[in-house]
Amino acid sequence: MKRLWVVVVYGALGVAAVTTVLPLLWMVSASFMPSGEATALPPRLLPSAVTFEHYAALFTRLDLARNLMNSALLASVTTMTSLLFNSLAGYGFAKFRFRGRDPLFRVLLAALVVPGQVAMLPLFLLLKQMGCINTYWGVIIPGMASIFGIFLMRQYMLSIPDSLLDAARIDGAGEFRIYWSLVLPVCKPVLVTLAIFTFMGTWNDFLWPLIVLADNRMYTLPVALANLLGEHVQDTELMMAGAVVTVLPVVVLFMALQKYYLQGIMSGGVKG
Repeated sequence: MKRLWVVVVYGALGVAAVTTVLPLLWMVSASFMPSGEATALPPRLLPSAVTFEHYAALFTRLDLARNLMNSALLASVTTMTSLLFNSLAGYGFAKFRFRGRDPLFRVLLAALVVPGQVAMLPLFLLLKQMGCINTYWGVIIPGMASIFGIFLMRQYMLSIPDSLLDAARIDGAGEFRIYWSLVLPVCKPVLVTLAIFTFMGTWNDFLWPLIVLADNRMYTLPVALANLLGEHVQDTELMMAGAVVTVLPVVVLFMALQKYYLQGIMSGGVKG
């Protein structure tokens, strides 16, 4: 009976996995189909003849390479600055004692329940006063720090023994030296986890870049792909090729750093 139950559970998990992955596999397959084949009836799972014409059209006729570079630039800069500011704030909340530290941290946690859409209007008006609308900084600045990132870093840094930091202070190391040379190397797993979250969030973000950026030469890949949908709504294969180009970098990134990601998720958030 126990073996039968194991078979049923694994079978259900297998069906769920196939159901999840199948649309992605069809998206990749459709991107290599000749024009019109993806919408044929009955539906085809594999292309009758593999063609790269849709990928070529994305980077020649539609100039998607510029949008790809925009996304790579914005996601990379946002990720690097986010790691710096979130880790600094997390270090302060975890290892420094100052007046109002715990109440301030509780206020930050309470703000997690506020939907991001609620803050979009005041954030837009603030960035407008700063002259950051229709600039790359308008996309980068809101992602430089996040409540979740501060929380994740703080929880992980609580596991670092205070005695280790005190020993470094006795040896004459300054606070920034301790942070940079001692704390950050220990926090590598959670830094990779936060980097993956931030990079994927910035890369896949559609609504905020659409609001902030007005120049189509500054559009990110998701925004450019949405514009393609309006112009080439009948060209399913071209849209699938664009979707593959958008999804592929984050999938490769996740697969490459999966070990550190899981380690950071399991290690962070268990201290308090």
